[in-house]
Amino acid sequence: MKPGVRAQAGYTLRSPATGRKLNQNECPHDLPADLKQAVLERAAAAPWQRYPEFVPRQLAERLAAHYGWVPEGIVVGNGSNELIQATLSVVLGEGESVVAPSPTFSLYRLLTGVLGGRYVAAPLTPAFEFDVDRIVETAVRERARVVVLNSPNNPTGSALPEGAVERIVSETGALVLCDEAYQDFGGPTAIPLLRATSRVVVLRTFSKAMGMAGLRFGLALAHPEVAGELAKGKLPYNVNVVTLAAAGIALDHAAVFAARTRAVVETRERFLPRLARLPGIDVIPTWANFVLIRCHARPASDVFRRLYEDHGILVRDVSHNGELSQCLRITIGTEDDMEAVLVALRQILTSDTEAS
Repeated sequence: MKPGVRAQAGYTLRSPATGRKLNQNECPHDLPADLKQAVLERAAAAPWQRYPEFVPRQLAERLAAHYGWVPEGIVVGNGSNELIQATLSVVLGEGESVVAPSPTFSLYRLLTGVLGGRYVAAPLTPAFEFDVDRIVETAVRERARVVVLNSPNNPTGSALPEGAVERIVSETGALVLCDEAYQDFGGPTAIPLLRATSRVVVLRTFSKAMGMAGLRFGLALAHPEVAGELAKGKLPYNVNVVTLAAAGIALDHAAVFAARTRAVVETRERFLPRLARLPGIDVIPTWANFVLIRCHARPASDVFRRLYEDHGILVRDVSHNGELSQCLRITIGTEDDMEAVLVALRQILTSDTEAS
């Protein structure tokens, strides 16, 4: 094994199947039964003994129309995570640097190390907002080949300010990889910049707002010449016929998924003020389909354990990360889910306050 690989912590998560599952930022609703049936019928009509279309042209045209870009600038992937790997693999040379805010999605660091690059963190502000000055300064100092921006950022929920991506492009020589896995839930998008520069790649996924995490479909939007190079970094025939069918059905019914996304945002906006009134926690403002809380009345690991063991609610304990000390991340689920979270946290935190 390469030393750079052994030095990385693998990406893994043990996730019990029981209880309210609010630990992976998934959509709280499965695809409607009629849409599932439509996917199965469309997939059944495909010849399964044949490889899927090498470049799904018709789907690329529909995706381009949906996102306001050109078909030649679309690359599809087995989830957007594959396209993070593909982008880094075709751009990053041995020993070259990737700059990303910190804390952020841990896969960026892992893939950089596996590919032999240097990962350099540019810390967020104490309020977990993007520090654009620091990102630019770090990228210039490190001669970054790639700057990765997850906006809204996982796990903090913060979004890039308007004009941030333009500034990073203009003041650094890096390719700017904008991972917009959660952008459907809020915050600006970098897609309009694709017409002005070839040094921006935007990633989108159907795993979150579209509720297709189990099918794994993502896409990259880039300048057509860049998209052609990115495609060299992924495996051929990487998206299977069932997932291709599902992506097409999702586009056929885009209004259904947009309404479900609005419902998640509305649930989030009702939940956050009530969450903020609970004792013993601080709530970090969020644009995503999750919220980060900091526990100061008792250890976050204890709150995490009691939520699951006493109330059957599984959230994400991120407190092992020093920058996220005492923090938990909670996915926005159904109204019933969030009511259960409030009741459980109130019981846990209030009983602790009274005991003290």
